[in-house]
Amino acid sequence: MALGGGIFTAQNKILPGSYINVVSLAVATSRLAARGIAALPCALDWGPEGKVFQVTADDFARVPLRKLGYEYKHAKLKGLRDLFKRAKSCYFYRLGTGGAKAANTYANAVYSGTRGNGLRIVIEPGEGHTVADPVYDVSTYMDMTLADKQTVKAADELKDNDYVSFIPTASLAVTAGAPLTGGTNGTVSNADHQTALDKLEKYSFNAIGCLSDDPTVKGLYAAYAKRMRDEVGMKTQAVVHKYTDADSEAVISIENNATAELVYWATGAAAGCEVNQSLTNAVYDGEYVIDADYTQTQLEDAILAGKFIFHIVGNTVNVLKDINTLVTSTEDKGKIFSNNQSVRVADQIANDIASLFNTKYLGKIPNDADGRISFWNDVVKHHQELEKIRAIENFDAANVVVEPGSDKTSIVVTDSVTIVNAMEQLYMTVFCH
Repeated sequence: MALGGGIFTAQNKILPGSYINVVSLAVATSRLAARGIAALPCALDWGPEGKVFQVTADDFARVPLRKLGYEYKHAKLKGLRDLFKRAKSCYFYRLGTGGAKAANTYANAVYSGTRGNGLRIVIEPGEGHTVADPVYDVSTYMDMTLADKQTVKAADELKDNDYVSFIPTASLAVTAGAPLTGGTNGTVSNADHQTALDKLEKYSFNAIGCLSDDPTVKGLYAAYAKRMRDEVGMKTQAVVHKYTDADSEAVISIENNATAELVYWATGAAAGCEVNQSLTNAVYDGEYVIDADYTQTQLEDAILAGKFIFHIVGNTVNVLKDINTLVTSTEDKGKIFSNNQSVRVADQIANDIASLFNTKYLGKIPNDADGRISFWNDVVKHHQELEKIRAIENFDAANVVVEPGSDKTSIVVTDSVTIVNAMEQLYMTVFCH
């Protein structure tokens, strides 16, 4: 990231930027940034290699074939359908190296991967075609779906499309269908996950999913989320499967099932949950079968251990409690930060105020009384917006203090808010006569 960010212990930072501490007692334009952005390194059969690419929920619903190689209802997209139940957008990084592109006499697949073997080129006589003056209709199909059609006289007139690059020296001839073959997926290694995380560092997202059940890889994602929060200043959470060792608000550990398949839904849900909402008691509306047969004691133990767990409620499977792996309270990180709704509010404040400072004030507004009052006004307006949507309560503008820093270019902000959480427990006494 170009600008400095993260937490501070002393006013000794070198890079220009926003350094914001969010702690239990002094939790650190008025517009609230939208949530819903996920990140997911994953093995795919199709798609760009070696770079991050974005797919919106609208893209996924309308054009998944072009972006991911399959139609929306295809079994291969089961996990991604779960992801986009609640995510508005996702940054993907395709894991794996050494894959081969499918090919035939006329074209090469744009990407490596087994999905390229579903491509075929159909060549038919075009309008006005004669032996002396041939004209061809050249169509690209993915399975039975027509992806592209061009009318040309020779191969060197063909324009590459989203699926294939044509071989300009090929000799065109009528064919009912020439399949592309030889496409293979790359091999995924632990190093690929590190590469993906490095590539994703320049992007901002609310949650990142780890689909690996390798403890080393899960530890990598946990460390990444912690570092992004504390050193880079990008407030995100890593969603992993059965990794409570993290003991951090940066990591959500999914307990159910034997593999990481539920990470898809949980990543989208964590990213897409609004700042004034909770996933506690949220109904799982995905496509996987969830093993949720637990006793009350097991569920209680899961909460105490920082496990994000699904349980059975009537005829549905619901999230028991919207928590992360933080179980050890400290003076700076109290019990409140084990609740993901509290984390979302704190993250919203940190991300929004950093964005406000970096875009409106950094290098632009003088660090005098008027400049500091202007910044104070913007912070107050921001918090008033949070109060309107019931993310915080009893906000007092006097609790926002903006003062000069230790040098001419810095300011020090002290901020205190009271976070609102969704109701989770009812204690009621009924006196009957």
